[in-house]
Amino acid sequence: MPVTSPLTRRGALAAGFGSVLLPAGLSAQAPAAKPSELKIGITTFLSGPASVFGVPGRNAAEMLAEEINREGGIGGVPIRLFFVDEGPGIDHLVGEFRRLVQNEKVDVMLASISSGSCLACTPLAEELRKVTLLWDCGTQRIFEEGSYKYAFRSQANSTPEMMAPLLYLLKHKPDFRSLAVVNQDYAWGRDSWELWKAAMDVLKPGVRVVAELFPRFGATDFSAEVTRLLALRPDVVLSTSWGGDLDTFIRQSAERRLFERSTFVLPLAESSLERVGRLLPPGHIVGSRGDHWHQHPRPADPAALQRFVANYRRRFNAYPIYPTYHMAQAFSALRAAYAKATAANGGNWPSDVQLAGAFPGLEFDSPTARLRIREDGQALEPQLIGTTAQDDRFPFPIMDRMVVFPPETIMPPVGQKSLDWIRTLTADAVSRVPDPVRPAG
Repeated sequence: MPVTSPLTRRGALAAGFGSVLLPAGLSAQAPAAKPSELKIGITTFLSGPASVFGVPGRNAAEMLAEEINREGGIGGVPIRLFFVDEGPGIDHLVGEFRRLVQNEKVDVMLASISSGSCLACTPLAEELRKVTLLWDCGTQRIFEEGSYKYAFRSQANSTPEMMAPLLYLLKHKPDFRSLAVVNQDYAWGRDSWELWKAAMDVLKPGVRVVAELFPRFGATDFSAEVTRLLALRPDVVLSTSWGGDLDTFIRQSAERRLFERSTFVLPLAESSLERVGRLLPPGHIVGSRGDHWHQHPRPADPAALQRFVANYRRRFNAYPIYPTYHMAQAFSALRAAYAKATAANGGNWPSDVQLAGAFPGLEFDSPTARLRIREDGQALEPQLIGTTAQDDRFPFPIMDRMVVFPPETIMPPVGQKSLDWIRTLTADAVSRVPDPVRPAG
């Protein structure tokens, strides 16, 4: 059963997310009845090892909803949240998605963390004709293999999330000759490796892949993988794992001093830094699935970022990690879409069709950047990559020598599949990598 948030707890969040460039031409339709409340269904991991990632997303959603409600709601309509746990699996998730839409009459769905979950939910958005924001999942296949009228993504996909750390590695540690991969055995782990391998073969042909290891999703013992990596001694170990799986892999690798023998590239490790602390030593490459980092060197609005970080820390006694930023982006996109659709409808409350029509071309704010959703439903999001370093102000690694990649430089154009685009890359892609910068503050 979903958890319904009463929205009674108090929390603060920077105001201003959701500003919008007004439309140039959504056709007006008959006005829909303005609801007494705006029901939003949210799927996230609330149980299992991935809950270290999913619960912060839920926390951010509750904080955001309370802030919006204190400001009068969206278009004057208060928000009510319904949460669904992704932990029990796809069948449970699909059933709850249907129940929220058909029985609870939710107005919008936000789904999901797992790429497998999004692959299952996106067709439901079309079948049920319910606007669905893909708020966190990474697989690029959704909008490259299908066309949707009701589904949109408010953050990047796996292609820029793999291209950015690979280009960073090629620019700053180009002499590696061997690589091993340790990825979770499901859609994200397989797809992200396919993208990385294709791009690496184009930009640095001849790298020897000494192991392709795919432990099961939710694994708690990586002793076999660590033993094999110690024996093989690859120059680089790539892992796109996340959540509790990545935390455990880092801890078990540190116990056996694997970080001393290979350079690790961990594109999703920003979300683990505070939990694993100093176990992850300096000198390894870390990503943040976007440009999400409390020490962002060049945020679009530094004051807004500082408020977001301070408010989240004050309420939850932890730094916000990238799922919290992704949740903020989804709420910002939703607010902007309602404003755009309402304006295009002569100030009247929009129908589902009109709301869906507002997302292509939509611009909205995150805590760190200004984003845009393309006409294919995919958002353009910058990517921040850095190298771990120690800082006496924090009991965990920070990111140093950070590079923020503009999204247009690491993503295929609309209508082109990622693997086809990757095969057109040249060495110029590495030479165009921006110069690194130091942390703010």
